[in-house]
Amino acid sequence: MLIKELTQVPGIAGREGQVRKFIKEQLSSEPLDLSLDSMGNMYARHTVGETPLVMLASHMDEVGFMVMGFDPSGLLKFAPVGGIDLRVVVGKKVHVGEEKALGIVGAKPIHLQKPRERNKPFSRQELFIDIGASSEEEAKRKVKIGDQITFATKTEFISERVMKGKAFDDRAGCTAIIEILKSKPPVNLCGAFTVQEEVGLRGAGVAAHNVKPNLAIVLEGTTASDVPETPEHRYSTSMGHGPAITLMDRSFLANQNLNQRVIELAEKQGIKYQMRRTNIGGTDAGRIHLVEEGIPTIGLSLPCRYIHSPVSLLNIDDLKNMIDLVKAILKDIAEGGFPLGKTY
Repeated sequence: MLIKELTQVPGIAGREGQVRKFIKEQLSSEPLDLSLDSMGNMYARHTVGETPLVMLASHMDEVGFMVMGFDPSGLLKFAPVGGIDLRVVVGKKVHVGEEKALGIVGAKPIHLQKPRERNKPFSRQELFIDIGASSEEEAKRKVKIGDQITFATKTEFISERVMKGKAFDDRAGCTAIIEILKSKPPVNLCGAFTVQEEVGLRGAGVAAHNVKPNLAIVLEGTTASDVPETPEHRYSTSMGHGPAITLMDRSFLANQNLNQRVIELAEKQGIKYQMRRTNIGGTDAGRIHLVEEGIPTIGLSLPCRYIHSPVSLLNIDDLKNMIDLVKAILKDIAEGGFPLGKTY
């Protein structure tokens, strides 16, 4: 399964090369124009003639860590790359560097902690990564400063429709773009696989400037907060209820006319959808919609439980519904029904 393979590829922000290579291999046999820019964004262009140009954008990078130094004992010092809750990483397996050296995120064991230490989370300075080296010299033979560190999580089904794995944010979006490109949509389409989203939406603005689309659709992963101790009225999204249409977040206010047409199409086609009901966080839409004279942009997000952690959950039907909804939008554009010319 494509999403299973794609999530196993390591690629933190600024180290997306292996992900880019995998995506290129998936698309190389298709009649697409593949290219890169100096930031590392990858473009896959599908051309059909005189139709509007749509850009589908998803980011390749995942949250993780970077090696920042060595302890004389052989333990690694590290820094987060992207937003990670350090309270959930202790004891987790990680892969370090190009050779995927296996390591464990370690900390002072509870037996040695003072009572006051047990009542607060570890700081980054109190954590380390153990790759089994007995000295700094041995550690340096295995890894180097600047190496990426990703969670060593196996992607697999835990029930008939639910998968667990790492990097669903946003390899799920990348998977959707690959599948849509392979379906040979009826409009001019550019799949933009962007870089460095997790550290400030850095690649998306460059991508939008290069592509200059008539419409952008950002396919993202987002928080599924349908868990105990969260009141239902505070849910952002719920797993199994379809992709979520973004109303607003910290970087983006959605175009109401575009969102309304997406809702109409989903209901007409019987495609499950939901509204994203919180305004926290930001996505590539925040950069893309500000480029040039302003690019009409839609945000569609896939609900993921435990996002930005070593293990997330995803309902595979939500991914299918996201793909189906985007295909319905593209068909509507080709038929002239989509309100591309309308402003807010």
